[in-house]
Amino acid sequence: MNIQENLKAQGELTVSLFDRDGNLKSISKHPNLVVTVGKNYIASRMAGTSETVMSHMAIGTGTTTPAAGQTTLTTEIGRSSSSFTSSTNTVTATSTFAAGVGTGAITEAGIFNASGTDAGTMLCRTTFPVVNKASGDSIAITWVVTVS
Repeated sequence: MNIQENLKAQGELTVSLFDRDGNLKSISKHPNLVVTVGKNYIASRMAGTSETVMSHMAIGTGTTTPAAGQTTLTTEIGRSSSSFTSSTNTVTATSTFAAGVGTGAITEAGIFNASGTDAGTMLCRTTFPVVNKASGDSIAITWVVTVS
């Protein structure tokens, strides 16, 4: 008997941009890449290692195409704590980058298990068309990672 299992981890994030009054300026959805260190992280957590849980999202201005071997964003400019919930075979992470945090032409995002810039293990990374975040704007990101 030949049993074949193809376990995958994939994700999609929703980026919502709000003006200083809380009005929605734009919303977009983007697929992401679960990077190699992210897959290793998932496997290590199953084995009960002491690896710190995912806790933060980062945004940046880098445009380098996501690749499996990456461990950081190309040009990180802001990091925010995130809340995580799980249901069935998905994990949903949400984070808000308030006014003054990560201001600029945002083109990339990632999920990490540390608060410091370029620190911790990166689970996944994506790039997307420019979202121009003015100093008074905020960005809310909802990221759903599915294991199937």
